[in-house]
Amino acid sequence: MNFKSLLAASVLSTLSLGQAQAADYVIDTAAVHASINFRIKHLGYSWLTGRFDQFSGGFAFDAEAPADSSVQVEIDTASVNSNNAERDIHLRSGDFLDVGKFPKASFTSTSMAVTGESAVVTGDLTLHGVTREITLNADFLGGGKDPWGGVRAGFTATTTLTLADFGMTYNLGPASATIEMQLNIEGVKK
Repeated sequence: MNFKSLLAASVLSTLSLGQAQAADYVIDTAAVHASINFRIKHLGYSWLTGRFDQFSGGFAFDAEAPADSSVQVEIDTASVNSNNAERDIHLRSGDFLDVGKFPKASFTSTSMAVTGESAVVTGDLTLHGVTREITLNADFLGGGKDPWGGVRAGFTATTTLTLADFGMTYNLGPASATIEMQLNIEGVKK
């Protein structure tokens, strides 16, 4: 079953009698069923990994027009967590995220192109006071009723960002000019 079929089946199973419409979901961050992770090369020898512990947002599915689906996420930049307290202080400083000046990062989709089992989500990422268009490569993981009477749907998405594109020019060496992001999103239908 391809991305569009899975998406349609998930959404249609949640609709009441007949008429399809967009289904709105809130990202489930309370139970830690979602994560925003990153990795960046350290000197080209290994990967430094981390995550953002606090974020919120939602997404909408339209089974009749999957390309009209959308996603919106807001990240608390001070919640960066690289598993090292001293490094996290540096990541929050003016050399990188500058959380005092830019406490939030956000992504708002502008289009979605569904192809087979995946989708390319294009949107505007605002990070470090700079807004740029990026693309996320997304895969639908599944959806349906949960054991508590609700309806859920989940995706994973990846992208690679060039730090200098967002005004972060601290020299980490050429192997560390880009950072890979992974979003694991599970939403609960409103």
